[in-house]
Amino acid sequence: MCQINFDRGVWRQRDLRKAPFYKDCSDAYPFWFAQTPFDLIFFTKKMSSQFPPLDSNKDNDYHPIPGSEPPSSLPSGSKPGLNKYALAGAILASTNSVLLGYDIGVMSGAALYIREDMNITSTQLEILVGSLNVCSLIGSIASGKTSDWIGRRYTIVLAAVTFLIGAVLMGLAPSFLFLIAGRVVAGIGVGYSLMIAPVYVAELSPALTRGFLTSLPEVFINGGILLGYISNYALSGLPQNLNWRLMLGLAAFPAFAVAVGVLAMPESPRWLVMKGRLDEAKQVLIRTSESKEEAELRLKEIARAANSMPATSSSNWSGQGVWRDLLLRPTRPIRRILIAAIGVNFFMQASGNDAVVYYSPEVFRDAGIQNKKQLVGVTILMGIAKTFFVLISALFLDSYGRRPLLLLGSIGMAFSLASLGLGSKFLEYSIDKPTWAIGLCVVAVCSAASFFSIGLGPITWVYSSEIFPMRLRAQGSSLAIGVNRLVSGLVAMTFLSISREITFGGMFFMLAGIMVVGTIFFYFCLPETKGKNLEEIEALFEDEYDKENRKMLLS
Repeated sequence: MCQINFDRGVWRQRDLRKAPFYKDCSDAYPFWFAQTPFDLIFFTKKMSSQFPPLDSNKDNDYHPIPGSEPPSSLPSGSKPGLNKYALAGAILASTNSVLLGYDIGVMSGAALYIREDMNITSTQLEILVGSLNVCSLIGSIASGKTSDWIGRRYTIVLAAVTFLIGAVLMGLAPSFLFLIAGRVVAGIGVGYSLMIAPVYVAELSPALTRGFLTSLPEVFINGGILLGYISNYALSGLPQNLNWRLMLGLAAFPAFAVAVGVLAMPESPRWLVMKGRLDEAKQVLIRTSESKEEAELRLKEIARAANSMPATSSSNWSGQGVWRDLLLRPTRPIRRILIAAIGVNFFMQASGNDAVVYYSPEVFRDAGIQNKKQLVGVTILMGIAKTFFVLISALFLDSYGRRPLLLLGSIGMAFSLASLGLGSKFLEYSIDKPTWAIGLCVVAVCSAASFFSIGLGPITWVYSSEIFPMRLRAQGSSLAIGVNRLVSGLVAMTFLSISREITFGGMFFMLAGIMVVGTIFFYFCLPETKGKNLEEIEALFEDEYDKENRKMLLS
């Protein structure tokens, strides 16, 4: 898609579709081959003749595109800051994601003790670990319809309560089957939280800070992973029949806190508009905007988008007809959006990141680290690396954009996984297990986790929550995240079995190849969305050769 990004402190022009060269651009460049270096050269030449040079002494020059309508209000004197009310809502919603992160981190260590305490096999361990991810598919699919029915806020409460019940069941489990039952219940809660948190934050956030705020769920997931690792290390000295129960059961406390804290959050303004509750939506937008005029402008755009979709501006609407429009009769833009959303979620989990985190002690044990406390201690290093780099990515998402960080992360993962495969293969044929090869494996695991946290980790949630049109957003995101959870479960439940057949080295080489394919997919199929309102993003996926659509855009 042809588009322009105004950097160096320039106010971004919001309506690119009315630019006089848009028609030429749309004729010359189809969507699937847009945003390449050649497009940049093309736009540089086009824009140099249309825009005056920037005044380097001003922070917020505004140069409107000739023939377009200027925004109703422009910033004066400084860039729009991070809205504190939107930030508070995003943090509260994202806190739900700590629960998934904690489970991922704590299970990597708890599995060592569960395996010996309950005397289970490797296959049973895979089922135990993967069952939460597979069952989270149920929650993620159901969450779309549920959130359209009862609202985004109460869906977050439902997710926290469900996970709380699952954590209690796991902590008190007297048998393997009872433990599986707890994982199933907790998995449903995880599925709800993974879909609803990014969607809620995206719908609440202003456009210019949406990337940072929508990436907060991934920040909290990584924070939860680190807490899980620390819990493993702190509780590892307790008796074997007690330590893993405390590791798993402690998750009930943050789940309870989230369920109570979420009640103080506002409802999503876009959900309120779809329910016809415009006055309530306006009050939320006033608190999440820089000015009342900006809030009114945002409300008009949201209402216009809702009115263009039949049967969405009614208090009786609760998501009817969405699956038909997504799967049975999708338009070409919706089909491309669906491919992009499902693709990025597929590659997020096909990268093997969750499995590497879950089974990192097994990987390090195979590399030559035998002491259990050392195994758990090394995972803390990985948790610190993941948390640090996801924070870096979140801070730069709105300035550098989604695509550069996503491509950097996926390329880095491919090289890191290939290095991990190389180190694992060397250790496989080595008798004395040299220190440098063990060090290479540890560094490569941390590097792969870090690059995941830069790219696929946060950006998958950002894309999934922002590219669907308003009426399709909740259920479209739930479908994409359902694929995410299904692939995550399948990888977690087969990782050890496949590794036994082709060795850990072979497994990591295969994952590196998957990331190469993923990088190609991201390059051609995912457009840049930074700085755009949610109501504008669908235009990035529209067919430029459809004359009727082009006339509609230019009208």
